[in-house]
Parts: sequence; C-alpha cells; structure tokens
Amino acid sequence: MTGGQVILIVEDNARNLKLARDILNHVGYRTLEAETAEDGLALARAERPDLVLMDVQLPGMDGVEALGRLKTDPLTADIPVVALTAFAMRDDRDRLLAVGFDAYLEKPLNVREFPGQVDAVLRRADVGSRT
Repeated sequence: MTGGQVILIVEDNARNLKLARDILNHVGYRTLEAETAEDGLALARAERPDLVLMDVQLPGMDGVEALGRLKTDPLTADIPVVALTAFAMRDDRDRLLAVGFDAYLEKPLNVREFPGQVDAVLRRADVGSRT
C-alpha cells in the first residue's frame, strides 16, 4: 500500500502525534515529525516528503499560514497537505479546503480509517510522478 512513502506530521499535541505516527508506521509509511509549523516547513524543504499532515491550530504560526508558505515555495509547492483538526463544523471543512488544503481529516483520528484516508490522498496527488 505505501511503497515506502514519507509523511511529515506537524502536530503540537504529543498524543496525537504519537497516534498518527504509530498508525502510519504500522502500515509501512516512514514518518517525519515536527511540533511547530516552523520546524515542519524546514523539514518539508529538507526532506520533500510525499505528504504533509498539518495540524491547523499550532503555537506561533498556525497551519493555514504554514500551508501558504509551503504552496508558495517552489521546493514544496507540489507536496499535498492535509488539514488535521478538531474543528468539526461543515463551514470549517469548507474554509480549510478553500484556502488550499488537499484534504481534511478530523481529530480524533479514526484508527481503522486513517491509513486508507492517507492512501487516498496520496493516490489522488499521484505522488509517484513528482521529481
């Protein structure tokens, strides 16, 4: 399913980060982790992961601003970015997709569905064609 793909998780809550990492590692993804948007941006530039899972509410720079920086940087512009958020209202989902997130996943993560949701985003983005 995973083909050794690398996923960057940007999440400031240690439990949420561990859960996402453990689930993704269990199904064969490699993960990179950052607790701040700034660290996530640096890792994305250095490592060019196949996908970024971005918490929306981060200390300092939030996930929406970090998304904007990823999408305007030629080194990271083609990396799909998924919003991870506890916001659960339909307007929140629509707003986050409208600002440029490639997908939206609600927290708490559904342990059974999460790997398939990540795989679906990667397939839609056709990450195999990136260089």
